[in-house]
Formats: sequence, C-alpha cells, structure tokens
Amino acid sequence: MLQGWDIENFLEVKNNRLHVSGVDAVELSEQHGTPLFVYSEPRIRHNIERLKKSAEVIDCPLKLCYAAKAMSTMGILRAIKDARCDIEVNSGGELWKALKVGFTGDQIIFNGTSKEDWELRMAVENEIYAIQVDSLYELSLIEQTAEWVGKKANVSLRLVPEIETGTHSGLQTALLTSKFGMMPDEAFAAFRDLKDSPNLNLCGIHLHIGSQNPEPHAYAEAFKMLFASMRRIYEESGVTLQHINLGGGFPVNYLRDATQKKEFPDEQREMFAADFEPSEAIREAWSKVKNSAEQSGHAHLLENLTLLVEPGRSIVADAGICLTTVRNAKQRPVDNGQRIIDNGQSEDEKLSTFHYPLSTDNWLLTDAGFNILLSMETYKWYYHLISAERASDKHDTEYKLAGPLCDGGDVYFDHEGQNRLPEHRLLPADVQPGEVLALLNCGAYSLAQASQYNGRFLPPVVLVKEGGETELVRRREKFEDLIGSDL
Repeated sequence: MLQGWDIENFLEVKNNRLHVSGVDAVELSEQHGTPLFVYSEPRIRHNIERLKKSAEVIDCPLKLCYAAKAMSTMGILRAIKDARCDIEVNSGGELWKALKVGFTGDQIIFNGTSKEDWELRMAVENEIYAIQVDSLYELSLIEQTAEWVGKKANVSLRLVPEIETGTHSGLQTALLTSKFGMMPDEAFAAFRDLKDSPNLNLCGIHLHIGSQNPEPHAYAEAFKMLFASMRRIYEESGVTLQHINLGGGFPVNYLRDATQKKEFPDEQREMFAADFEPSEAIREAWSKVKNSAEQSGHAHLLENLTLLVEPGRSIVADAGICLTTVRNAKQRPVDNGQRIIDNGQSEDEKLSTFHYPLSTDNWLLTDAGFNILLSMETYKWYYHLISAERASDKHDTEYKLAGPLCDGGDVYFDHEGQNRLPEHRLLPADVQPGEVLALLNCGAYSLAQASQYNGRFLPPVVLVKEGGETELVRRREKFEDLIGSDL
C-alpha cells in the first residue's frame, strides 16, 4: 500500500523498510551509523530538470543557479554541477568551494550583505557572472577592487521590491524592514552615474522575495517590478540590461503525508503544504511582462535578455533524509493542570509530592538534535517522521520526540506552546530503543547550518546514485575534529 509520503522511484517501501532510490535505508544506517544524511542524486537531477522546464515558457535564455547555502557538501555540489546547473554563493567560502569543485566563473553569481575585500577580490579575479550588490557603499568597494585587480567587475544591483508573501517571517527577504538590498532610486542613480565606469559592468538587477513562498502570484508581482525597473533604467541612463534575477524561494510540499495536517494552524499549514509548478508561475508572470512590454513599446528590452533564478530548497530539500536511532524511551505523566493533592498531607509533603491523573506521554529520545536540524528550533520547521524499519505499518501511536542536546528546545514539537507544530508525532506502536527512524524532506538548511554543540560529531552523508550505487561523500567526524581549530 502506498504511503502519503511515497515518491515513485525515490522514497518507497520494500519488505516494510524505507528505500531511497532503491537502497535499503536501514542497511545504510547499519553500515554508517546514525545520525546519517542520505541524498538521492537521481532526485536532485529530477528537481533540476523540473525547474529547467521554465525555459520552455519564456522567450529568453534561463540561467539556473543552485543556492549553495541550502547544502554545500562537496559531493552534493559535484552532483549539482554534473546535472548541468550553475550556482549562487553567499560567501567567499562558498565561492571557494564552488571553484574547487569545478564551477567556472561564468557559472557563478555571488549574493551577500557584508562582503569583505578578499571575497570581492576572489570574485573579480575569477570573472564571475555577477556580484549581486547590496548597497551603494558596497558598489564603491567593488569598483575599487576591480581597479586594483585590473579586471572589470560584472555587477547586478539588488532591489527592495516591498513584496510580502505568506512564508515564515524569518524567510521574508523583500520588505523594507528586511536587511537585504538597496532602494530602487539608489539603484537607478547608480546606473546613471556609473554606466561608463571603466571598472564596472552594470549588467543586471536582482530581487528575492523569500523562501517557501506559498503564492505563485508573488512571482508575477516580482516580474512586474523588475520590468518597471528595466524601463526606468533604460529611459534614464540608456542602459539595456543583460539579465534580470528573480531569486528563488519555490516551495517544497512538507505535508505530502497529510496524517497530521489538521494539527497545524491555517497559516502554517498553507506554508508547509505549498505546492505549485515553478514553470507555471514563471509562465504566467512572463506573459504579463511580455504583454506590458509590447503595449508600452519596450519589447526590445526583452531581447538578448537572460532570466536568472537561484533556487536551493526546491532542488535538495526532498532529495535528502536524516536517519536517526531511538536511544532512550520513557513515560511521563501528563500535567493537565489538575494535580491532585492529598489534604491529609503536611505542607512539606504537599510541596514535594503530587498525584497526577493516570494519562501519560510516551517519550522517545533520538540521536538527531537541532545541532544538525536547526530549523526545528529556530523556525519550528516540520520534517515528517516515519519508522525506517516498519515503514508500511500503521503510524497511529502518539509519541513525544526529542533529541540528545542539553537544551529544552531540542524537541520535535513546539515546546513554547504556540501551537505551530503538532504536539505529538505518529509512529507504529511499541517503538523501542534501537529502532531507526527517518526524517523526510530535510535535505536543505540542515547540515548546512549544523554545529558541534555539546561536542557532538557532525554526521556523514551518503549519496545514492543511479542504479543504486552509494558513495560516502562526507565522513563522520572524529574526536580530533572537535578540536581541529583549537590552539
């Protein structure tokens, strides 16, 4: 019987066990231990091809740039490059990794709000496709750097479009209150004043409306703003842009399995269950821009134009799972506010002993905590949980799930009582220590944000390839790694 989370030829059940692109997940956990991240290269390729369909619905070239911040383990970056996808980086470190894995300068774009001199030098020296400029001050630094290096810097100015979407507040990046980008008037002035700079090639404009956007119409608003900016730049400076950058933010359906869907507040449920084809959103948005361009007599601005998009989550989120082992189990009485105190007790006895109602919570403590799944705490993010060993059994028993860290927030539910996540997770009956569980859809912004908090080793990563071949692309850390940078 198919499960709600099943994805044909990717996440499937065989002999009651979870298989990832044909490979037994429990066998992988026995071979490499847990926690363990498992990524599917075929699924990564599928997601990239899905996004490339957008090229079929526009009248210009599409440049697809994977957002390395989502996951930048070298083996995953290599898989991205081998799938003929370009890359977006957000630091000099990510730029260095992209170059080391084999991306060329014309395949790289560089975002970020606080770029340092050495980062800008690396970008200019390697003649990357575009540095996304966050402010006029940064633009002046780039101009100085380019003069010093002796190469012209390709730059794209990041605008603040003031477009709000229904995503998490921490993922909003297109509002005046966010830290990103420059005001449009500042950008227009820069095009007027610096169009003839010998050190700068002002070749594009950029915006990003945030991540996990549930509304496809937001991209139409973004396109509308980009085209209006293109027109004004052309009219005021005579510059015809070489590219426009729509950013990323295409959603992943974290609630494919809807068994606990009703336990989410409406707004959270809409965000986690967001599911639309990026190519359809871009088709509608492009159509409106094209009509506007033709009616206004500015269709020539779309000629020789390249459209950039920079998705991360929608390429790797559902391609990765985290295997974790139950290490501890216990029961805890449910405190429903109705503590029963024996009036015959002394005052000291009343303070030290309470009689609770008979209901209890079953607690499971795993070896995967927010040190490797940070969004579970910072954003109260939801990753669907199943038993990898009993994947086709009924998941109808409630458990409280928590990780191994010495922090009360290291739990798989909303411990702050804000009702943003289910209070319990559903698993088969009688889960005991030693059983291997799987957190799904956690390939993005998990290991990329991981830390050694509590002196815990960062986990290994296995990449499953076509035909079921597996490759260990990151080893588990050792004791020496915990002090590798200490003096």
